[in-house]
Amino acid sequence: MCMVIFAPHNEECKSHFHLLFAIFAFATCGGYSGGLRLSVDCVNKTESNLSIDIAFAYPFRLHQVTFEVPTCEGKERQKLALIGDSSSSAEFFVTVAVFAFLYSLAATVVYIFFQNKYRENNRGPLIDFIVTVVFSFLWLVGSSAWAKGLSDVKVATDPKEVLLLMSACKQPSNKCMAIHSPVMSSLNTSVVFGFLNFILWAGNIWFVFKETGWHSSGQRYLSDPMEKHSSSYNQGGYNQDSYGSSSGYSQQASLGPTSDEFGQQPTGPTSFTNQI
Repeated sequence: MCMVIFAPHNEECKSHFHLLFAIFAFATCGGYSGGLRLSVDCVNKTESNLSIDIAFAYPFRLHQVTFEVPTCEGKERQKLALIGDSSSSAEFFVTVAVFAFLYSLAATVVYIFFQNKYRENNRGPLIDFIVTVVFSFLWLVGSSAWAKGLSDVKVATDPKEVLLLMSACKQPSNKCMAIHSPVMSSLNTSVVFGFLNFILWAGNIWFVFKETGWHSSGQRYLSDPMEKHSSSYNQGGYNQDSYGSSSGYSQQASLGPTSDEFGQQPTGPTSFTNQI
C-alpha cells in the first residue's frame, strides 16, 4: 500500500495523495449549490406566500442573491437580498486547490517518465522543495480564510436571520417560518480537506528537503569537524606515548654505572708485597 508516512522516498505515492486530496477540496467547495425555503402567512390569505425559495451557490456573492417577499399590505411586494460576500475566500481556496492539483499531476508525470532529469544537477529536488513550502503556506492561509468565510455564509443563510429582514415578519399577526434550511455538509467537508492538504504538504517538507543538496552538504559540514577532532585526538595520544617511552629510557640510562663499569678493577697496585 502506498503511504506517505511509511514510504517517504516514493515521490509518485506522495503525488497521488496530493492529487486525491486536492480534487476533494475544490470539488466539495466549487461544486456547491444550495438554498432555503421560507413561508409568509399573512392575515389576508390572498397576500400570503408559503413557498419562498432562495438559491445560492459558489462563489457565494450573497449580496447579489435577491428574492421577493409579500409585505402583507395589499399586493405590494418587498425585494430583498442576502447579506455578505464570501467570494474572495472561496475563490482563493478553490484556486489553491486547482493549482495544487495541476502541479501534483505534472510532478507525477516527471517522477514516472523523467526521473533522471529530475535528479540531474539537483535542480528538480530544489524546485520541488520550494514549491512544497509555498503550497503548505497557501493551504494554511486558504483553509483558514475559507473557514471564516463559511462561517459568514452560514450566518447569512440562516433562515432565522433571513426572516428578520422581512417587514411582514415584524408584525405579530403574520406567521413566518422556515420550511427548508440549507445543507452545508459538503462545505464543511471542503474545510476539513483544506486542512488535511496543509498537513499533507507540510509533512512532506522534511522528506523533500532530504533529497536536496542542502541536506547532504549540511551533513558533510557536521561530519568534517568531528573527523578533524578525532584525528587530532589520536595524534596527541600517540605523541604522548612516544614521549613517555623515550623519557623512561633516558631515566633508566642515567641511573648509574653499568654492570661492566661497576665490576672493573682499579689500575693501581694490587698489593703491598708487590710494591716492596
